[in-house]
Amino acid sequence: MSIFEMIMLICFGAAWPFSIYKSYTSKSTSGKSIFFLIVIMIGYVSGIINKLFYNYNWVIYLYLLNLTMVFIDTMLYVRNSKVQKKPLDGVKYEN
Repeated sequence: MSIFEMIMLICFGAAWPFSIYKSYTSKSTSGKSIFFLIVIMIGYVSGIINKLFYNYNWVIYLYLLNLTMVFIDTMLYVRNSKVQKKPLDGVKYEN
């Protein structure tokens, strides 16, 4: 286990709850990039695979936690992109 890997994951992970909160409350995709979120998820999945095959230790749980938070933020991005879409005539239709 590398103490520096652990610190990196804790620091990166500390930012995601704020991002999730902003995505949830703003209902906007402003300032977000789906491409960026996907790239980050690929990075975390790669870290998890590395831990599973080459260097298994408890730090894998930090990778899993961060991946979960990025996934939640990605799902909020998808929701917000649907919320932002408006009908062409400008009238909102309710079901």
